[in-house]
Amino acid sequence: MPEANVATFRSYSRFSGVRSAWRRFQRGLERPLTPYYLILGSSALILVLGLMMVFSASQIEARLDGLPFDYFFKKQLISIVIGAGLMYLAVRMPVRAHRALAYPLLLGVVVLLLAVMVPGIGVQVNGNRNWIRLGGFFQLQPSEFAKLALVLWAADLLTRKQQMKTLGEWKHLLIPLVPVGFLLLALVLAGGDMGTAMIICALLFGLLWMAGAPTRLFSASALLALLASAVLIITVPHRLSRLGCIGATHVGSDGSCFQAVHGIWALASGGVFGTGIGASVQKWGQLPEPHTDFIFAVTGEELGLAGTVSVLVLFAALGYAGIRVAVRTKEPFIRYAAGGATTWIMAQAMINIGAVLGLLPIAGVPLPMFSYGGSALLPTMFAVGLLLCFARSEPRASAALAARNTRKRRSKGNKQARRRFLRRPHKER
Repeated sequence: MPEANVATFRSYSRFSGVRSAWRRFQRGLERPLTPYYLILGSSALILVLGLMMVFSASQIEARLDGLPFDYFFKKQLISIVIGAGLMYLAVRMPVRAHRALAYPLLLGVVVLLLAVMVPGIGVQVNGNRNWIRLGGFFQLQPSEFAKLALVLWAADLLTRKQQMKTLGEWKHLLIPLVPVGFLLLALVLAGGDMGTAMIICALLFGLLWMAGAPTRLFSASALLALLASAVLIITVPHRLSRLGCIGATHVGSDGSCFQAVHGIWALASGGVFGTGIGASVQKWGQLPEPHTDFIFAVTGEELGLAGTVSVLVLFAALGYAGIRVAVRTKEPFIRYAAGGATTWIMAQAMINIGAVLGLLPIAGVPLPMFSYGGSALLPTMFAVGLLLCFARSEPRASAALAARNTRKRRSKGNKQARRRFLRRPHKER
């Protein structure tokens, strides 16, 4: 065989192997239980990796505050255990129970957001009055639960309107969804939480898009949101200074871009594989909030590009699975709730990572299930439980789970029968 033909044959063989692997990968994605396992696996890995990074990033911060070095780690571990219980509850609850939870949860969140403004109940942290102290160990941030309440309530509302065939009229599409969303925005902004307000806006846009809102409505809403954001940024000096730190690589004379620049330096010093767990330099008092808002920067410094890309891949897998659950279901409530929960988690991840990379202003939002903070972790884990519940409830997935459980019972029965057979005396066999 001529050498040219041999080279062509080898090249074809390599490409044939790549195409075969790609087809197997596509077939794996098409399996009915793939979204369920992607959501479960990616969220579990995010939680484990995040807990490890919280332990590494918070030690210096804890010692500077006069606390035990594992103080934040223990609190995060307790929050994960409680969140795991909430996730399991969300998975086991039927869909109708989630719908029944929507209105009580929304009412409870509104009451808590109002209670934050009451002197003696609300607590001010870092200039924002959006916390409620629970004893001497935990603090609750009601605005984090507002996102979960809006997802469930809006999904139930839009489902009922779709069943009544009134979503085609813009009045029914906007009312009462937008007024209630604006009420939550006003209560959240009253406490100074601009980051959560941005996520609620993204969630509202996502819900309107899923409900089939016309393009002109989106354009008008986007223009209104931009004008409102401009007013809110211009009227508060520290927000305007954060906007000016986008893309900054040097600390200003007034120190306004200190956090943004040190976050970039942390990412730049990590290289491909990082400096190693616990070897971050920026967390030694140089980088504010290393275990919360800027934990992604510490991850880049200690785990390098490989670590940050791994985090991005995990969030991409979670987002893909959530979108697939929303797209493939025939149940309106599942579509709206799954789409809303996915929009919330992905928007929050993008805002946090974009701020660390210097592409967006620093909004003060944690990285979902990765950063330290029980108030943000608990509703997010419940939302992940929602996605798992919806992924299991899809007809093909339910059939696959039932078949798998049947095979397990048969295999267990065969093993028990074999053990009983082997225990008999030799003459009875």
